Amino acid sequence: MSARHVFSSVRAIGARQHFGARCFSASSAAQAKWGFVGLGQMGYPMAKNLRAKVPQADSLIIYDINESTTRQFVEEASDPAHAAGASVTVAKSLQDVARNSETVITMLPQPKHVKAVYDDFMAAGLENPPSRLFIDCSTIDVKTSLDVGAAVRALGHEFVDAPVSGGVVGASAGTLTFMLGAPDHIVSRVQPILERMGKRVVHMGKPGTGIVGKLANNYLLAISNLATAETMNFGIKLGLEPKTLASLINCSTGRCWPSEVNNPVPGVVETAPASREYQGGFGVSLMAKDLKLAIAAAELADAKLVLADSAKRMYDEAEVHEECKGRDFSVVYKYLQLLEKK
Repeated sequence: MSARHVFSSVRAIGARQHFGARCFSASSAAQAKWGFVGLGQMGYPMAKNLRAKVPQADSLIIYDINESTTRQFVEEASDPAHAAGASVTVAKSLQDVARNSETVITMLPQPKHVKAVYDDFMAAGLENPPSRLFIDCSTIDVKTSLDVGAAVRALGHEFVDAPVSGGVVGASAGTLTFMLGAPDHIVSRVQPILERMGKRVVHMGKPGTGIVGKLANNYLLAISNLATAETMNFGIKLGLEPKTLASLINCSTGRCWPSEVNNPVPGVVETAPASREYQGGFGVSLMAKDLKLAIAAAELADAKLVLADSAKRMYDEAEVHEECKGRDFSVVYKYLQLLEKK
């Protein structure tokens, strides 16, 4: 199936709708109702930033399968030091979120989770007005996103894909970049919402293109990270001092984010995960997942990826290795050294 065929199968239904006199770029008197599902490493700080930046008269209903996480969120919201912001309640079910929210944001780990959550949403009896806006910030495959969006629009609601770049640090600092896949008519409505959780919103095009943009970016990141690890490894083995080699690369044509900001060699960049035993950062399992999704997306368009199979094998192996699993994806540098010892 071609990408063109996949994209053409989804069409926006109806004109832009509002909630009575209330619209989502509304003033502080709007008393809007927000829903947020998925309070993981990324979703938790995103929901915190959303709560802090919407009007205090608004309400936020949250849901996560981890009850201790939702309890912690409510406790923090009740703390006088963090009291400013919308009121917070914990939903008893996903259907409660859909019924009691006007805008729902989801941040979930895998395509299967997104499908299951939206199946629950659509079973909540949402066939009648008011129309709701669903924003999925998960990184999933293109087909699942398009299918979910079609189901949502079939009931008269709006759905956009808006995956993010910036990691946990960006989520906490509110500096995320959102890659938005949405019909033109709804962009001005969605952008102010996303800007409450991030710094930049790039409208990539029609539904599904936000996902494509994210996967294309992460494919390049996966390859450049592995190339940086290999380059640093052989340069050091041939006698170059690590910081000297990195300095050369970063003022030359090989410069890239993995070489300059997230260098995989311990001690080269003090703030990089490599300098704290690869703790924190973007997990190697997440990169392995995104690489797999990128390969699947390329297959939809019959796009040749020459480096994909070798890179996928490296990340898959590093993901399950006892000394690498659970670490930042730059740990492939360490995995290279482990391979050399075999």
